[in-house]
Amino acid sequence: MTTRTRRLTATGLTVLAPLLVWLVADPMLGRRLEIANGDETLEIGAVAVALVALLIALAAWGLLAALERFAARRARAVWTGAAIAVLAVSVLPLTGDMAGGTRAALALIHLAVAAVLIPGLPGTARTAPPGRGT
Repeated sequence: MTTRTRRLTATGLTVLAPLLVWLVADPMLGRRLEIANGDETLEIGAVAVALVALLIALAAWGLLAALERFAARRARAVWTGAAIAVLAVSVLPLTGDMAGGTRAALALIHLAVAAVLIPGLPGTARTAPPGRGT
């Protein structure tokens, strides 16, 4: 499997994984994913979940590709560290004002994206040939 094919597959699975979590939490269990923002309530739907997951996967792919080009020897380690840091920061808003079921479902959505993307995207990261500095 080529690097491009592997990364396209990881991107597709990154979109699918949180959608499956949303499908179980929202329609099947009847737990509407809503976040209160003052007087307004933001409902989190399937389209929003899929689009955000896709944008995250594409941004992650772009960062990994840039790191492979400009810091090939450490690309995977730096990318993995950055991905874990982004995951940690992304769950911070989940401490806000929302129902416990919504909080749990959103945490699982974040973890689903990370669980697919972190091991799947850099799986075949290129490294510089021995003896060549980058």
